[in-house]
Amino acid sequence: MEDKIANCARCPFNPAERICRKEGGKHPDNCPTVLKPELVTEALAEYKKGENCEFARQASMQERDGYSGRELGYSMVRPAKPRIEEILDFIGKMGYRRVGMAFCLGLRKEAAMVEKLFSSHGVEMVSAICKIGRVPKEELGLTDEDKIAVGKFETMCNPILQAKVLNSEKTEFNVLLGLCVGHDSLFFRYAQAPCTVLAVKDRVTGHNPLAALYTLDSYYRALK
Repeated sequence: MEDKIANCARCPFNPAERICRKEGGKHPDNCPTVLKPELVTEALAEYKKGENCEFARQASMQERDGYSGRELGYSMVRPAKPRIEEILDFIGKMGYRRVGMAFCLGLRKEAAMVEKLFSSHGVEMVSAICKIGRVPKEELGLTDEDKIAVGKFETMCNPILQAKVLNSEKTEFNVLLGLCVGHDSLFFRYAQAPCTVLAVKDRVTGHNPLAALYTLDSYYRALK
């Protein structure tokens, strides 16, 4: 049974030759495109509901606009825009006016820059910092030994409150900036508006988590 569990990350075939990209293409025995046609149909039906179709359509248009040189052929395309510009473009494509930002205290300077940039493009920004509410960590059953600053008052990160504040302001779209692992998960669970991520937190690599992945055979080999 384990051999039939979907695991696209282990697909051995050249991307251009895979069945998910080419009719009659190659696929392993556990390929979900082949084994789960009913889910393909169910998902397509979801795209037809409410705003899903337009959201997905504009997301695909954004993917297209992220490349230049398409007129020269697929082999010649090159990336054209950084993620922050793509987010701004997508906000414009969807016609969003009020955008929420949930950010970490450690990225407060970056959050101020994002707020200023987005506002200059006519976006009404609503933002909530991770320490919002000033709720002590003891409320989670944590002790002094569980704190970063041992023996001192320490405010817990509060992603549920961040989401509720942005919900109360009726944001149309939310941008996450540097929330901790787990805290971001809770924000996604409670946020009512669609969300995207500008940057994730990685304290060691300057918020570039793929750096550790790229060096798994050298500096981060101990992870293996």
